[in-house]
Amino acid sequence: MFKWIFTVLITILLAGCSVQQDVVKTTKSDPVAVPVTQVSADTVKLEFPSEKYPETAQHIKEAIVAGIPNVCTIDRGGVFKNREISLETVPVKKGYKRGQWPLATCAESKVGADVSYISPKDDEGANSWIDQHLEDYSDGTRVEIIVK
Repeated sequence: MFKWIFTVLITILLAGCSVQQDVVKTTKSDPVAVPVTQVSADTVKLEFPSEKYPETAQHIKEAIVAGIPNVCTIDRGGVFKNREISLETVPVKKGYKRGQWPLATCAESKVGADVSYISPKDDEGANSWIDQHLEDYSDGTRVEIIVK
C-alpha cells in the first residue's frame, strides 16, 4: 500500500513539474508588451491602446491637436479638486461621462482641461487601465501619453 501511495505522489509531482515547464515555455515564447517605459528618473512613457478605448483615444488625440500637451504630472492627492475645477462649466449629459484631458489624476487638469462626452464603458475602462499601469509611480512623476 505504501509503495502505491509513493508512486501516486511521485506521478503527481512529476506532472506538476511538467505543467510548470509548459507555463515557463509559454511565457518565454509569448512575451506581453509592457506599455510603460521609464524615460528618465522622473518621467515615464505610457502607450495607450486606442483599439481598446477608441473614444478616449480619439479625445486625447483631438486635445493634443488643439494644443494640450501629451505630458502630465501625476497628482493623485488633487484628483477630486482637479475634477471639480475642470468639469465645473461642463453640464452632465445623460448616458455619457465627461472625459477630460489631461486626466483628473494629473496636476495640469486644473486649468484648461479639454472635456468630451464619452460612453461610460470607454471612459471608465480607459481611466482604470491608465491608473493600473501607473500605480507604481509616485505623485510628481511626469507621464508622456502616446496614443497607439
